[in-house]
Amino acid sequence: MTRSPATASAQQSYPHAPDRHPTADIGRLLLRCPDSHGIIAAVSAFLADAGANIVSLDQHSTAPEDGTFVQRAIFHLPGLTAAVDDLQQRFGATVAEKFGMDYRFAEAAKPKRVAIMVSKTDHCLLDLLWRNRRGELEMTVAMVISNHADLAEQVRPFGVPFFHIPANKDIRAEAEQRQLQLLCGNVDLVVLARYMQIITGDFIDALGVPLINIHHSFLPAFIGAAPYQRARDRGVKLIGATAHYVTEVLDEGPIIEQDVVRVDHTHSVTDLVRLGADVERAVLSRAVQWHCQDRVLRVAGETIVF
Repeated sequence: MTRSPATASAQQSYPHAPDRHPTADIGRLLLRCPDSHGIIAAVSAFLADAGANIVSLDQHSTAPEDGTFVQRAIFHLPGLTAAVDDLQQRFGATVAEKFGMDYRFAEAAKPKRVAIMVSKTDHCLLDLLWRNRRGELEMTVAMVISNHADLAEQVRPFGVPFFHIPANKDIRAEAEQRQLQLLCGNVDLVVLARYMQIITGDFIDALGVPLINIHHSFLPAFIGAAPYQRARDRGVKLIGATAHYVTEVLDEGPIIEQDVVRVDHTHSVTDLVRLGADVERAVLSRAVQWHCQDRVLRVAGETIVF
Protein backbone atom coordinates (compact mmCIF):
# COMPACT_ATOMS: atom_id res chain seq x y z
CA MET A 1 0.00 0.00 0.00
CA THR A 2 1.02 3.61 -0.54
CA ARG A 3 1.63 5.36 2.78
CA SER A 4 0.33 8.88 3.33
CA PRO A 5 1.07 11.47 6.54
CA ALA A 6 -15.99 -16.31 9.89
CA THR A 7 -15.08 -19.63 8.79
CA ALA A 8 -17.49 -21.39 6.39
CA SER A 9 -17.88 -25.17 6.29
CA ALA A 10 -17.35 -27.10 3.07
CA GLN A 11 -21.09 -27.64 2.83
CA GLN A 12 -21.99 -23.94 3.02
CA SER A 13 -22.30 -21.54 0.12
CA TYR A 14 -19.40 -19.47 -1.17
CA PRO A 15 -19.13 -16.63 1.35
CA HIS A 16 -18.10 -13.80 -0.98
CA ALA A 17 -19.97 -13.03 -4.18
CA PRO A 18 -17.72 -12.56 -7.22
CA ASP A 19 -17.41 -9.19 -8.96
CA ARG A 20 -20.00 -9.50 -11.74
CA HIS A 21 -19.21 -6.38 -13.78
CA PRO A 22 -16.99 -5.96 -16.85
CA THR A 23 -13.39 -5.16 -15.97
CA ALA A 24 -12.74 -2.36 -18.50
CA ASP A 25 -12.32 0.97 -16.70
CA ILE A 26 -13.19 -0.64 -13.36
CA GLY A 27 -11.01 0.47 -10.46
CA ARG A 28 -10.65 -0.71 -6.90
CA LEU A 29 -9.69 1.46 -3.96
CA LEU A 30 -8.61 -0.18 -0.71
CA LEU A 31 -7.84 1.88 2.36
CA ARG A 32 -7.12 1.58 6.07
CA CYS A 33 -6.89 4.36 8.65
CA PRO A 34 -7.88 5.37 12.18
CA ASP A 35 -11.66 5.70 12.29
CA SER A 36 -13.04 9.22 12.39
CA HIS A 37 -15.98 11.29 11.23
CA GLY A 38 -16.40 11.96 7.51
CA ILE A 39 -14.21 9.29 5.89
CA ILE A 40 -16.93 7.74 3.71
CA ALA A 41 -18.16 11.15 2.62
CA ALA A 42 -14.64 12.30 1.73
CA VAL A 43 -13.85 9.20 -0.30
CA SER A 44 -17.18 9.29 -2.12
CA ALA A 45 -16.84 12.99 -2.89
CA PHE A 46 -13.33 12.52 -4.25
CA LEU A 47 -14.42 9.74 -6.61
CA ALA A 48 -17.46 11.69 -7.72
CA ASP A 49 -15.38 14.82 -8.42
CA ALA A 50 -12.97 12.66 -10.44
CA GLY A 51 -15.85 11.56 -12.67
CA ALA A 52 -16.07 8.04 -11.23
CA ASN A 53 -19.29 6.15 -10.59
CA ILE A 54 -19.15 3.99 -7.45
CA VAL A 55 -20.29 0.44 -8.26
CA SER A 56 -20.05 -0.97 -4.75
CA LEU A 57 -18.80 0.17 -1.37
CA ASP A 58 -17.91 -2.02 1.61
CA GLN A 59 -16.52 -0.75 4.88
CA HIS A 60 -15.93 -1.84 8.45
CA SER A 61 -14.69 -0.30 11.67
CA THR A 62 -13.09 -2.49 14.31
CA ALA A 63 -14.69 -0.53 17.17
CA PRO A 64 -17.35 2.19 17.67
CA GLU A 65 -14.67 4.49 19.11
CA ASP A 66 -10.95 4.63 18.40
CA GLY A 67 -11.19 1.76 15.94
CA THR A 68 -9.50 1.10 12.64
CA PHE A 69 -11.57 1.85 9.54
CA VAL A 70 -11.19 -0.22 6.37
CA GLN A 71 -12.96 0.20 3.05
CA ARG A 72 -13.10 -1.39 -0.42
CA ALA A 73 -14.64 0.72 -3.15
CA ILE A 74 -15.25 -0.45 -6.72
CA PHE A 75 -15.80 2.31 -9.26
CA HIS A 76 -16.10 2.91 -12.99
CA LEU A 77 -14.04 5.68 -14.54
CA PRO A 78 -13.71 6.06 -18.32
CA GLY A 79 -10.04 6.16 -19.31
CA LEU A 80 -8.96 4.72 -15.98
CA THR A 81 -5.60 3.39 -17.19
CA ALA A 82 -4.45 6.83 -18.26
CA ALA A 83 -5.84 8.48 -15.13
CA VAL A 84 -4.92 6.06 -12.34
CA ASP A 85 -1.48 7.48 -11.46
CA ASP A 86 -2.85 11.02 -11.19
CA LEU A 87 -5.84 9.69 -9.28
CA GLN A 88 -3.58 8.04 -6.72
CA GLN A 89 -1.46 11.16 -6.26
CA ARG A 90 -4.44 13.50 -5.87
CA PHE A 91 -6.18 11.12 -3.46
CA GLY A 92 -3.04 11.03 -1.33
CA ALA A 93 -2.81 14.80 -1.19
CA THR A 94 -6.49 15.62 -0.65
CA VAL A 95 -7.92 12.70 1.31
CA ALA A 96 -5.35 10.19 2.54
CA GLU A 97 -3.08 12.71 4.20
CA LYS A 98 -5.98 14.25 6.11
CA PHE A 99 -7.10 10.91 7.57
CA GLY A 100 -3.70 9.20 7.88
CA MET A 101 -4.59 6.48 5.39
CA ASP A 102 -2.75 3.54 3.95
CA TYR A 103 -4.34 3.10 0.53
CA ARG A 104 -3.92 1.74 -2.96
CA PHE A 105 -5.71 1.87 -6.28
CA ALA A 106 -5.88 -1.15 -8.58
CA GLU A 107 -7.28 -1.81 -12.06
CA ALA A 108 -9.54 -4.83 -12.35
CA ALA A 109 -8.44 -5.31 -15.97
CA LYS A 110 -4.82 -5.91 -14.91
CA PRO A 111 -4.56 -9.37 -13.34
CA LYS A 112 -1.90 -9.86 -10.73
CA ARG A 113 1.28 -11.68 -11.72
CA VAL A 114 1.61 -14.75 -9.53
CA ALA A 115 4.47 -17.17 -8.89
CA ILE A 116 3.75 -20.57 -7.39
CA MET A 117 6.35 -22.32 -5.25
CA VAL A 118 6.01 -26.05 -4.65
CA SER A 119 8.00 -29.10 -3.56
CA LYS A 120 6.77 -32.59 -4.50
CA THR A 121 3.08 -32.55 -3.54
CA ASP A 122 1.03 -31.59 -6.59
CA HIS A 123 -2.63 -31.17 -5.61
CA CYS A 124 -2.63 -27.45 -4.77
CA LEU A 125 -0.31 -26.55 -7.66
CA LEU A 126 -2.32 -28.38 -10.31
CA ASP A 127 -5.62 -27.08 -8.95
CA LEU A 128 -4.42 -23.47 -9.22
CA LEU A 129 -3.09 -24.03 -12.74
CA TRP A 130 -6.31 -25.74 -13.82
CA ARG A 131 -8.58 -23.07 -12.34
CA ASN A 132 -6.45 -20.35 -13.90
CA ARG A 133 -6.58 -22.00 -17.33
CA ARG A 134 -10.38 -22.16 -17.04
CA GLY A 135 -10.53 -18.44 -16.26
CA GLU A 136 -11.71 -18.98 -12.69
CA LEU A 137 -8.83 -17.07 -11.09
CA GLU A 138 -8.07 -13.43 -11.85
CA MET A 139 -4.33 -13.79 -12.22
CA THR A 140 -1.47 -14.55 -14.58
CA VAL A 141 0.82 -17.37 -13.51
CA ALA A 142 4.29 -16.05 -14.28
CA MET A 143 6.28 -19.09 -13.16
CA VAL A 144 6.47 -22.18 -10.99
CA ILE A 145 9.53 -22.59 -8.76
CA SER A 146 10.32 -25.92 -7.09
CA ASN A 147 13.13 -27.31 -5.00
CA HIS A 148 12.55 -30.65 -6.78
CA ALA A 149 12.25 -31.46 -10.47
CA ASP A 150 9.46 -34.03 -9.99
CA LEU A 151 6.55 -31.85 -11.18
CA ALA A 152 8.14 -30.32 -14.26
CA GLU A 153 6.32 -32.58 -16.71
CA GLN A 154 2.97 -31.98 -15.01
CA VAL A 155 3.40 -28.21 -15.33
CA ARG A 156 4.52 -28.32 -18.97
CA PRO A 157 0.99 -28.72 -20.52
CA PHE A 158 -0.07 -25.46 -18.88
CA GLY A 159 2.61 -23.48 -20.71
CA VAL A 160 4.02 -22.00 -17.49
CA PRO A 161 7.80 -21.66 -17.03
CA PHE A 162 9.12 -24.18 -14.48
CA PHE A 163 12.33 -23.46 -12.57
CA HIS A 164 14.09 -26.10 -10.52
CA ILE A 165 16.13 -24.52 -7.74
CA PRO A 166 17.38 -27.08 -5.21
CA ALA A 167 16.84 -25.87 -1.65
CA ASN A 168 17.43 -27.26 1.81
CA LYS A 169 18.65 -25.93 5.13
CA ASP A 170 22.30 -26.27 4.09
CA ILE A 171 22.01 -24.12 0.95
CA ARG A 172 19.04 -21.96 1.93
CA ALA A 173 20.75 -18.59 1.48
CA GLU A 174 22.04 -19.49 -1.99
CA ALA A 175 18.65 -20.88 -3.05
CA GLU A 176 16.81 -17.80 -1.85
CA GLN A 177 19.12 -15.53 -3.82
CA ARG A 178 18.44 -17.49 -7.00
CA GLN A 179 14.70 -17.38 -6.30
CA LEU A 180 14.79 -13.64 -5.71
CA GLN A 181 16.57 -13.09 -9.03
CA LEU A 182 13.54 -14.64 -10.74
CA LEU A 183 10.84 -13.10 -8.58
CA CYS A 184 11.81 -9.53 -7.74
CA GLY A 185 10.07 -7.05 -10.01
CA ASN A 186 8.30 -9.80 -11.95
CA VAL A 187 5.45 -10.84 -9.66
CA ASP A 188 2.81 -9.27 -7.43
CA LEU A 189 2.14 -12.36 -5.29
CA VAL A 190 3.88 -15.60 -4.38
CA VAL A 191 1.79 -18.67 -3.48
CA LEU A 192 3.37 -21.46 -1.46
CA ALA A 193 1.44 -24.46 -2.77
CA ARG A 194 2.91 -26.98 -0.34
CA TYR A 195 6.44 -25.63 -0.58
CA MET A 196 8.13 -27.56 2.19
CA GLN A 197 10.98 -25.21 3.03
CA ILE A 198 11.38 -22.49 5.65
CA ILE A 199 10.87 -18.95 4.31
CA THR A 200 13.23 -16.56 6.06
CA GLY A 201 12.51 -13.01 7.13
CA ASP A 202 15.30 -11.76 4.89
CA PHE A 203 13.64 -13.41 1.88
CA ILE A 204 10.25 -11.86 2.73
CA ASP A 205 11.78 -8.41 3.12
CA ALA A 206 13.77 -8.64 -0.12
CA LEU A 207 10.83 -9.99 -2.10
CA GLY A 208 8.59 -7.03 -1.26
CA VAL A 209 5.27 -8.65 -2.25
CA PRO A 210 2.83 -10.77 -0.21
CA LEU A 211 3.16 -14.53 0.12
CA ILE A 212 0.23 -16.87 0.78
CA ASN A 213 0.73 -20.30 2.36
CA ILE A 214 -1.56 -23.31 2.83
CA HIS A 215 -1.33 -25.98 5.52
CA HIS A 216 -3.54 -28.46 7.33
CA SER A 217 -5.38 -27.13 10.36
CA PHE A 218 -4.01 -29.68 12.80
CA LEU A 219 -1.33 -27.20 13.81
CA PRO A 220 -0.02 -26.87 16.42
CA ALA A 221 -1.38 -30.19 17.74
CA PHE A 222 0.25 -32.43 15.13
CA ILE A 223 3.30 -30.53 13.96
CA GLY A 224 5.97 -32.23 11.86
CA ALA A 225 5.91 -35.46 9.86
CA ALA A 226 2.92 -37.82 9.35
CA PRO A 227 0.25 -35.53 10.83
CA TYR A 228 -2.64 -37.51 9.35
CA GLN A 229 -1.42 -40.76 10.90
CA ARG A 230 -1.12 -39.14 14.32
CA ALA A 231 -4.47 -37.40 13.87
CA ARG A 232 -6.09 -40.76 13.01
CA ASP A 233 -4.49 -42.33 16.07
CA ARG A 234 -6.09 -39.63 18.22
CA GLY A 235 -9.52 -40.02 16.64
CA VAL A 236 -9.92 -36.54 15.15
CA LYS A 237 -13.39 -35.55 14.01
CA LEU A 238 -12.50 -32.64 11.74
CA ILE A 239 -10.07 -32.29 8.83
CA GLY A 240 -9.29 -28.71 7.90
CA ALA A 241 -6.98 -26.31 6.09
CA THR A 242 -5.75 -22.77 6.67
CA ALA A 243 -4.53 -20.24 4.10
CA HIS A 244 -2.61 -17.30 5.52
CA TYR A 245 -0.14 -14.58 4.66
CA VAL A 246 3.46 -15.53 5.35
CA THR A 247 5.47 -13.84 8.07
CA GLU A 248 8.86 -14.76 9.49
CA VAL A 249 7.05 -16.58 12.32
CA LEU A 250 6.30 -20.02 10.89
CA ASP A 251 2.60 -20.66 10.11
CA GLU A 252 1.40 -17.75 12.25
CA GLY A 253 0.65 -15.08 9.63
CA PRO A 254 -2.76 -13.37 9.28
CA ILE A 255 -5.39 -15.94 8.27
CA ILE A 256 -7.27 -15.36 5.00
CA GLU A 257 -9.48 -18.45 4.80
CA GLN A 258 -10.17 -21.74 6.58
CA ASP A 259 -12.51 -24.68 6.05
CA VAL A 260 -13.23 -28.12 7.51
CA VAL A 261 -14.85 -31.45 6.69
CA ARG A 262 -16.13 -33.94 9.26
CA VAL A 263 -14.55 -37.38 9.59
CA ASP A 264 -15.13 -40.36 11.88
CA HIS A 265 -13.77 -43.73 12.96
CA THR A 266 -14.56 -45.32 9.59
CA HIS A 267 -12.06 -43.14 7.73
CA SER A 268 -8.60 -44.57 7.12
CA VAL A 269 -5.40 -42.53 7.02
CA THR A 270 -5.65 -42.65 3.22
CA ASP A 271 -9.16 -41.21 3.44
CA LEU A 272 -7.95 -38.42 5.72
CA VAL A 273 -5.13 -37.52 3.35
CA ARG A 274 -7.55 -37.41 0.40
CA LEU A 275 -10.09 -35.28 2.25
CA GLY A 276 -7.32 -33.04 3.52
CA ALA A 277 -6.06 -32.48 -0.02
CA ASP A 278 -9.59 -31.59 -1.17
CA VAL A 279 -10.08 -28.95 1.50
CA GLU A 280 -6.57 -27.55 1.00
CA ARG A 281 -7.28 -27.04 -2.71
CA ALA A 282 -10.55 -25.23 -2.04
CA VAL A 283 -9.19 -23.03 0.74
CA LEU A 284 -6.06 -22.00 -1.14
CA SER A 285 -7.92 -21.18 -4.36
CA ARG A 286 -10.39 -18.98 -2.46
CA ALA A 287 -7.61 -17.17 -0.61
CA VAL A 288 -5.68 -16.53 -3.81
CA GLN A 289 -8.79 -15.35 -5.65
CA TRP A 290 -9.78 -12.97 -2.87
CA HIS A 291 -6.29 -11.51 -2.76
CA CYS A 292 -6.23 -11.09 -6.54
CA GLN A 293 -9.62 -9.38 -6.40
CA ASP A 294 -8.28 -6.93 -3.79
CA ARG A 295 -10.76 -8.14 -1.18
CA VAL A 296 -8.30 -8.64 1.68
CA LEU A 297 -7.06 -5.96 4.07
CA ARG A 298 -4.76 -6.59 6.97
CA VAL A 299 -5.52 -5.03 10.35
CA ALA A 300 -2.92 -5.78 13.00
CA GLY A 301 -2.54 -9.56 13.09
CA GLU A 302 -5.76 -10.44 11.28
CA THR A 303 -7.44 -9.89 7.94
CA ILE A 304 -10.77 -8.44 6.87
CA VAL A 305 -12.13 -10.06 3.70
CA PHE A 306 -14.83 -8.15 1.83
